[in-house]
Amino acid sequence: MTKGTVWQKSSFSGGGDSSNCVELAAHNGLIRLRESDEPGTELAVTPDQLARLLGRVKDGRLGGA
Repeated sequence: MTKGTVWQKSSFSGGGDSSNCVELAAHNGLIRLRESDEPGTELAVTPDQLARLLGRVKDGRLGGA
């Protein structure tokens, strides 16, 4: 976890202090993502990678079970 990183909670999260949310932060040109109940585990992606992921989610193109 990067010290001094400002995390922003998703507006689609459970609200309040719910641990049912995704948080994002920008740091050194990357977008960092984490789940609030696992703050020590982060995923870092470029803005382009995040845009492609979100596009696939919106289009229902992720596949899986």
